[in-house]
Amino acid sequence: MLKVDIQGNQIDGAALATMQAEITTAHRKLLAKTGKGNDFLGWMDLPKQIDEKLLQRIEATATHHSEISELLLVVGIGGSYLGARAVIEALKNNFDMLLTREERHKPVVLYVGQNLSGDYLSELLRLLDRYDYSINIISKSGTTTEPAVAFRILKEHLENKYGTDQARKRIVATTDKERGALKQMADEQGYPTYVVPDDVGGRYSVLTPVGLLPIAVAGFNIRELVKGAVDMRSHLIAGDSVIDNPAAKYAAARNLLYRQGKKVEIMVNYQPKLYYFTEWWKQLYGESEGKEGKGIFPAGVVNTTDLHSMGQYIQEGERLLFETVLSVEAFNNNLKVPSDEQNLDQLNFLADKNVDTINQTAQTATMLAHLDGGVPNLTITIPKINEYYLGQLIYFYEFACALSGYLLGVNPFDQPGVEAYKVNMFALLGKPGYEKQTAALRERLERKQ
Repeated sequence: MLKVDIQGNQIDGAALATMQAEITTAHRKLLAKTGKGNDFLGWMDLPKQIDEKLLQRIEATATHHSEISELLLVVGIGGSYLGARAVIEALKNNFDMLLTREERHKPVVLYVGQNLSGDYLSELLRLLDRYDYSINIISKSGTTTEPAVAFRILKEHLENKYGTDQARKRIVATTDKERGALKQMADEQGYPTYVVPDDVGGRYSVLTPVGLLPIAVAGFNIRELVKGAVDMRSHLIAGDSVIDNPAAKYAAARNLLYRQGKKVEIMVNYQPKLYYFTEWWKQLYGESEGKEGKGIFPAGVVNTTDLHSMGQYIQEGERLLFETVLSVEAFNNNLKVPSDEQNLDQLNFLADKNVDTINQTAQTATMLAHLDGGVPNLTITIPKINEYYLGQLIYFYEFACALSGYLLGVNPFDQPGVEAYKVNMFALLGKPGYEKQTAALRERLERKQ
């Protein structure tokens, strides 16, 4: 089971206990669904509500696309792709792209619609001329600019390559149950569809078909992922103790540090496979907490790599941050450092040591150094990287994020600030209905010149 450790910090058990009353209130709001944003709490009961028919259908769809395609293009932005990518990148071979199809067995998953780079799309299109591929377009509305632009371009390429009828068999839409441009298009074109539940926001949607379908196509066990989330949910709803409930402990500790002036939280991991898990976490916490002039700024590093770039600042820069180390106990290999007779690199003291043992020692040494430098460290530990423990970790972070948002006094389930850039972009691009904003922005830009 996942564990949270707060020892050796600027907080202790006594300080943590001062948060119990607030945590109890937040926990009750979540379970009773009476807090801010309670119309977006579908993720809370989601793991236990995923039925066998849905899992079977997702697995059948995954098998179909595995048989006809070498690539799956996941078209989405934000929560529409980050959760799936976090899990897939954590579980796949680091050098997946260089494996043969026989070695890999399943399609390579690529991500599109998460940017507006012409180079990115142009280079992808040239690649798609050489490979069989399918598309999973993920959008509640179908009108979010980045994925909508990408899908329009990819749909044209797919239809030119395979013909309209065959192209339809290579597209799956994950979208709203009843409304929206993508739902309308899917109905008209006959694309198979999966539903994004109305009461689940994008950043909480990894355990819906938004995440489960791409994960299944990539060849991973979505049943174990769901089981991990189910077991973590049972644990977290059973009680609100800041000692025994890991989500309560984490939410309480990080908010105590925030109140002490620690405005930045750095997620630290020592496995490159967890890079995109950090990216998902950054969206989850940044979008949930960063509002009303409040919130802890989420950042991330992958050590030991970033000890040679960000390490200096963390050790001796402004004391405005704390770290949360995502630690993994078990190794997946037994790679050892060989002995060398000449020992010119002076590394024989490491001979016959497992490389991951050295990595874990680096983790311990770094935590001690940063604590000495005035940087509090929390530790979240999972036994190993697999589907079951990633399911635990996902639900843990979602639940803790909701608690933490309520401790801050914000709605952890909306994101009003995300729309600000869109209004400006639509106006500058001349979208109908934005004429007044267009004129005002152009005048503003001219004044600056």
